[in-house]
Amino acid sequence: MIFPEEPKNEKNRLAEVKKYEILDTKPEEDFDNITSLIATICEAPIALITILDKDRNFLKSHFGIDDTQVPRKLSLCAHAILEDKPIFIVENFSEDPRFKDNPSFDAQQTQFYAGAKLINENGFALGTLCILDTKPRKINAIQQKAMLALAKQVVNLLELRKKNHILTEVQQELEMRNDRLNTFANVVSHDLKSPLANITSLTRLLREENEDRLNKDSLQYLEYIEESSLNLKNYINGILLYYKADKLLEKQNTDVSFKGFFNNIEELLITKDIEFTYPKEGVLYHINEPALTQIILNLVDNASKYNDKDLIQINISYTNEENHHRFEVSDNGIGIDLNKSDEIFKMFSTVGIKDRTGHTGTGIGLATVKSLVNKLGGEITLNSTLGKGSKFTFTIKK
Repeated sequence: MIFPEEPKNEKNRLAEVKKYEILDTKPEEDFDNITSLIATICEAPIALITILDKDRNFLKSHFGIDDTQVPRKLSLCAHAILEDKPIFIVENFSEDPRFKDNPSFDAQQTQFYAGAKLINENGFALGTLCILDTKPRKINAIQQKAMLALAKQVVNLLELRKKNHILTEVQQELEMRNDRLNTFANVVSHDLKSPLANITSLTRLLREENEDRLNKDSLQYLEYIEESSLNLKNYINGILLYYKADKLLEKQNTDVSFKGFFNNIEELLITKDIEFTYPKEGVLYHINEPALTQIILNLVDNASKYNDKDLIQINISYTNEENHHRFEVSDNGIGIDLNKSDEIFKMFSTVGIKDRTGHTGTGIGLATVKSLVNKLGGEITLNSTLGKGSKFTFTIKK
């Protein structure tokens, strides 16, 4: 027998093989289906998907034998990848000096081989899809065509497997970054809350105790400090809420009555100068109540804050669609310029409008709402008229 030579591009070829992280992996049904199919089409007792490593031929799928690898120097696949022909065929081992007396084939009592190279998108031969038989023989044109087609399918599976592995790694990295960002946000926010509260309370105390001693400008400066501290506090609370929102999605879905659900919203946000209407009959089945509560709270809170009417009107309606729950939250507030409707859902983006107390929003609340709605399989849209009010419509997938 004659040992196979190494390809001229062997170093680069081995680097390509490693990219697939396929060596020494367990059997996979998709690959085994291909070897079973090609064995049937070619009427061969043995069919293999091989990946040629530095010193061995790894059998990713092995139909008809139990081996999972063979030494590279004894492998026909090591010869096959050197050939220019699309399929390398040895009709009779005993008549070919390269393979005569090969102990690997003697052990399997094989006399015939046909192998189609597995060529990846960069033009490197990773291994072969091959068949072996216990007697000298030929394969017809249809069988050769099937081998070439299935060899391409093996490469497609390898590419898909590699891409899935890359996506998994990217997802894990993103999850790790998100966890670190969550931890950072919680630690920083917690550490800032206490000194901010001290600044706010001490500034207020200083202004109240020295109102008769300080001039108008000095009192204004103290008011600016207090207002800035409160704004920063709102940012911190908003950031904490945004990063805690994903935790709400982990809660178990439950059945929730409309009356009980909106009564809780009413107790939290509704005052005497607000007319609040909502569905009072029926049940929401299999709903993530904490997430829905956070969405409604944000929208109702905005509807009450950004309103210049003596009587604030907020109405919530519900439609039971085939695949989604559909909610509409409408108000008679100041409205929003529809040219800026995309901006209001972006993190830290505001339209510069002050609320009833004279404060500008943080641009976190609606970003949190959109994030929750999207992750619940729904969408949110805005319809608004300046000076007359706004209507937010959102869906949640059933």
